[in-house]
Amino acid sequence: MSAEALQKLSILVLHGPNLNMLGRREPGIYGSLTLAEINSLLEREGEKLQAKVSSFQSNHEGALVDAIQEAMDVHHGILINAAAYTHTSVAIRDALLAVKLPIVEVHLSNIYQREAFRHHSYIADVALGQISGFGGESYRLGLQGLVNYLRKNS
Repeated sequence: MSAEALQKLSILVLHGPNLNMLGRREPGIYGSLTLAEINSLLEREGEKLQAKVSSFQSNHEGALVDAIQEAMDVHHGILINAAAYTHTSVAIRDALLAVKLPIVEVHLSNIYQREAFRHHSYIADVALGQISGFGGESYRLGLQGLVNYLRKNS
C-alpha cells in the first residue's frame, strides 16, 4: 500500500452500551479511563499509524447497527467493543457480516474470567481477532492489529 493510501486508512471505532459511563462504572472491572480518554488514545495511535479514527458510542442496538451499515464504502475497518451486546446481539453480528469490512473485537475486561454468560461472543467468529483483558490498552492493541492487517491485505 502506498504512503498516500496509508494516510487514507479510515477506522470506525464502535463503543456499545454503558461505555459512556467508563471512569465511573465499576472501575475495579473496567478501569479508571473515561471514554473520552480512550478515544483520545485511539486518535493519537491512529496518527502514529497514519490512520483516521472515528469513534461512535451508543446505548442503543439499532444505532450501532446503523453505524455499522453506514461504514460501508466510508471506512476500511471496524474496531468494536459491543459491550453487553457482544453476548446477545445477532443483529450487530449480521450487520458486521453484511458490510464485509475487517473487524477486530475488543473488551476492557477478560470476558472469559467473568460470568459464564459473558463467555460467548456473537462477534468473535466474524472478527479477525479478539483482544480482551488489557483495559484501555485492548483498544490500542486492536487498532494496531487492524491497521497492520489492512496494510498487508489491501
